[in-house]
Amino acid sequence: MTDANDPTVNGSMPVPHSRRSFLKGALGAGAAATALAAFGDGLVAPMAGVSAQSDEMLPASKFTIKNTLALNLTRHFATVPLFQGMFNGQPVWYVITEASDQGIASDRGLNFSPRLANIPAGHPAVQEVVTGNPSLGRDMATFAGVPNFGPTRVITAGPMGFPPANFSPGSYGMGMYADFVRVRGNNVVYNAPIIAVGSGPFDVTTHTNTHDRVLSIDTAKMTVDLLFVRAFAHGREIMYHSFSASEPMTAAIERGTYVPALSLIPTMNTRTVPEGARSSIFAFVNGKLGLTSPPAQGLNHVILDGHNPEDASMGNVALLKALSMGGDARNVLDSFPTLNDPRLYTPVWDLQLAKWSKDAMAQGMNIAQTDANQIRQLASQGLVTAPDELPITEQNIIINCPALAFTTDAPSEPQALDPGRSATVFRGAP
Repeated sequence: MTDANDPTVNGSMPVPHSRRSFLKGALGAGAAATALAAFGDGLVAPMAGVSAQSDEMLPASKFTIKNTLALNLTRHFATVPLFQGMFNGQPVWYVITEASDQGIASDRGLNFSPRLANIPAGHPAVQEVVTGNPSLGRDMATFAGVPNFGPTRVITAGPMGFPPANFSPGSYGMGMYADFVRVRGNNVVYNAPIIAVGSGPFDVTTHTNTHDRVLSIDTAKMTVDLLFVRAFAHGREIMYHSFSASEPMTAAIERGTYVPALSLIPTMNTRTVPEGARSSIFAFVNGKLGLTSPPAQGLNHVILDGHNPEDASMGNVALLKALSMGGDARNVLDSFPTLNDPRLYTPVWDLQLAKWSKDAMAQGMNIAQTDANQIRQLASQGLVTAPDELPITEQNIIINCPALAFTTDAPSEPQALDPGRSATVFRGAP
């Protein structure tokens, strides 16, 4: 899934003049003081989005990223702390979701992901930032690169929904940009995607200076509302953020930033060993269609039923309603922070595209799957293959998708035996 017509030139995406300009200038000492007052050591901040009284809110006990301020199930967004940095003299705005150090992750309310430390220093998928505090987000950080949010995201449905007839990512992260960050002089790796640039006003409708999942941003209260993704892990419904992908079609469908350097993160086929930084995520290309999931699932489903070609905004009520009913692709994650062995969790997902066989579809088996090992069991029987009908495998397409929350019970272990491993080691493994 590569784009032979990638229009990137010298690390930047040429865009019309009206989409190239960002307002300049820093916030100054007053706004910096407001940010420090809002967060303090505990990273507590007021909620940015105002939820209707009838909106269903997920209890905080279900969050895996504990610094999440609120999660609105009705309107499909999470309110999270916002941080300010700088790049070439202009403000940039970012969030933090993971840390590779357990103490920092616990103290800051982040997902603990020790496998991020397996991305070596100097790797193009990790940028170095300069800040006066070794803990990211405690002081102003100067970034080495920033995404270009100017391009217009394009998805045109194909005859079956997926693959799309036409596509283009809504933002590009080239040159020195990476979502993953190390503070200079420190070995801890953070997941810290930039989600907006400039001093505002911020475009949260067509996203000319914000990430395509930003629904609202408040630089006074230092909060941002992000459209999340509903999915499954180990038989449970879960939610995750989606920030970037290493391949342009995937980035466009995910409403993420296209960051090619992600594909260099070590290493393919290492989901079963803690030395790698990747885990698997399964996406079906020909699951059932319909407004609700289960039974619907897949990339065809999210494009046709989930309003995927449309811009996400608070004003697009039809899109938010479709997603709240199950209109996301409903992908299946192969690890999660609440597993019996949380050390194996990583937000670095190695995409495995899954296709139901003709026999499986004829038998009506192509309903939503919720457990990665159940999918592997189906693949071992020839009922699920890769799109080319060869055995299912990693595509070396990487997606940065931090786990966010779970709806009912926390995923703790796989629901089926991994056919490629022994029965004595599969429980709690990625």
